[in-house]
Amino acid sequence: MYSDKVMDHFTNPRNVGEIENASGIGEVGNASCGDIMRIYLKIEDNIIKDIKFKTFGCGAAIATSSMVTELVKGKTVEEALEVTNKAVAEALDGLPPIKMHCSNLAADALHAAIKDYQERESRRAS
Repeated sequence: MYSDKVMDHFTNPRNVGEIENASGIGEVGNASCGDIMRIYLKIEDNIIKDIKFKTFGCGAAIATSSMVTELVKGKTVEEALEVTNKAVAEALDGLPPIKMHCSNLAADALHAAIKDYQERESRRAS
């Protein structure tokens, strides 16, 4: 049912935790399945220097959270914004159709964290 990559990221998730004084925090949830994801970003000179996540949800939700952190660590904010729901699922060698909504949450949480960062930077600049 799940690919080896999904199982690896579920049983050995990368970048779990919180970042104190995060540059941006994004949280999304799906009421129908109960999954909740929070992504923390540390951004310096427009580069994602660190990214961590906390997820309450199924194995696919944890795996997609872990994978999205791996996809964008060290990337620019603009590169991270290009990460799509489809890209997260493909990086995990696919997800069962019933679990595709979980990959949507991972990309959405990332984009919400970037939006939070951009709003903080905009307020700081004013």
